[in-house]
Formats: sequence, structure tokens, C-alpha cells
Amino acid sequence: MKFSTCSGVTALAAALVVGGSTAAFALGPTADQRVDGVIVVSGNTCSWTNARTSANPPSALTVDRTSINPPGGNLTCSGGITATLNNNPAFTFDDANGTAKTDAIDISGKQSFVSCRFKATNIAWKRDGSSRKYLNQAFTATKVSGSFLCPGSVTTGAGEASMLFH
Repeated sequence: MKFSTCSGVTALAAALVVGGSTAAFALGPTADQRVDGVIVVSGNTCSWTNARTSANPPSALTVDRTSINPPGGNLTCSGGITATLNNNPAFTFDDANGTAKTDAIDISGKQSFVSCRFKATNIAWKRDGSSRKYLNQAFTATKVSGSFLCPGSVTTGAGEASMLFH
């Protein structure tokens, strides 16, 4: 298996990254300050559920990485990848335009003996209808550190990651 799948893990956090559930939640006051995330990269899927947020959209918020990373969270990836989110991503929302932005996603991924760390900044999201599910716009994460086997950057195409706030 190519190591490029580990690079996709980086995009996950960026997608914090990024929304797994198919359930739609209406805009409104019933949110419980949680977020589910999913990303599919090179045929591998990384996801988590019920990560804590500091507020409910459309208020600006941060996502608590300790509620994503095990043992406090349930981030898992297929394809033999392990991932760790290194920061608490901050989200801002523009409800009138149905968009959101994330300041930065910093994630480490490991597959077999190869470890890579990537960071993406200014990630844009588009709301899916009237739900609190957001789909990513294309973005590139740049290698921060890791093996020479790690690519210099990885790109996640539009809609390959999502966040579902609930």
C-alpha cells in the first residue's frame, strides 16, 4: 500500500478535520456542542463522533482535540493508519452565505513505520442545505515534519471531507 494514504489523514483533521453522519440537523437552538467528522483519502476513511466544541454554530467555536484523539475520543482510520490531531481548530461561520472557515488543522499520521505531520490553513466549508453539515472546499495540507517518504503536500478535493455539528 502506498504511504500516500497517511497523507490523507492530515486532510481528515483539516476536515476536522472534518462530517460523518447522514442525519440532517436543522439550524436552530437544539445543538449539543458536538461535531462528527469524516474524510476519505486514497480509498481510506478516517472518522470520529461526538467531539466537543466550545459553542454552537453560528457562533465562533473551537473543536477540542482531546475529544477526537483516543483515549478521550474515537478517531479511527482504515488502511492501517493512525492519526492524531495536534491543535484545537477554530471555526467561524457566515450563516447568511452558508459558509464556514477553519483557521488551521495540524495532524500527524502514521502507517507502518512511516510518520508524517501536515498542516492546512484557512480551510473553507460550504453548508449542505439547511443542516449543520459542512462540506470542504478543496485544500492543500503542507508537510511540517516526518519521513522522507512523506509527500511535501497533499490535496483534498471538494466534498471529500465533512463536519456535522449537532
